[in-house]
Amino acid sequence: MQSDYLKRTIIREELSSKYLGETRLLQIYLPPGYSDENRYPVLYLQDGTDYLTLGRIATQTNQLIAEGRIHPPIIVMIPVDKARRNEEYAPGGDRFEAYGRFVADELLPRVESRFAARQEPGGRVIGGSSLGATVSLHMALDFPDRFRRVLSQSGAFFKATLDRIRQAPTLADLEVYQMIGLEEYAVPTHVGNLDLLARNREVSRALREKGASLRYVEKEGKHTWGLWQKDLPEALTHFFGKTADSAS
Repeated sequence: MQSDYLKRTIIREELSSKYLGETRLLQIYLPPGYSDENRYPVLYLQDGTDYLTLGRIATQTNQLIAEGRIHPPIIVMIPVDKARRNEEYAPGGDRFEAYGRFVADELLPRVESRFAARQEPGGRVIGGSSLGATVSLHMALDFPDRFRRVLSQSGAFFKATLDRIRQAPTLADLEVYQMIGLEEYAVPTHVGNLDLLARNREVSRALREKGASLRYVEKEGKHTWGLWQKDLPEALTHFFGKTADSAS
């Protein structure tokens, strides 16, 4: 039924992390008609609460499913303590390495043991916006046996990210959807204003040079949830669309 997109199933669970030394909340979206007998691709998102409330990702995903445009995914939304966001998401942050380990070694096994999730790298997508995109790309670079598909919205990329890409012998197994706004040329960050448009163009070139499969998109818009919310249908269709080879 077309009205199914109005019904949201969000499971809330807690996960104790030895790497972070605390218990973290998970918010897990299950698609309409979810069944343990199936196997679903999974999208892991940073800034999970914002994607749920500001990005309207559950409602948008339901609508795309109802319209027959995408295969149903599970979406794992990982909330973040905004006071510690830079520590966990920014390269060089005090909790950056520990957060990566939490996602790769604790969160991933938990989700795949509890839900009907696909358990190979091609069935997983990791992503986020701004610094959430940054940490997601680094996780794919650091844990290629677990993550090879990245959704990047307005990535707040630093020199460390470019250096990390250039250190890789090849990124032929990496797939990235990378979107940046044309008005993101003076974005306030914790290290001052950054030209994220120019930096994303640099990152896109570096990814291509290393052989990554890249869909790079520039759109009208600023570094805001208004842009990211509007972009989500295209990003979700890229990874989970009915014509996507990985979802067939």
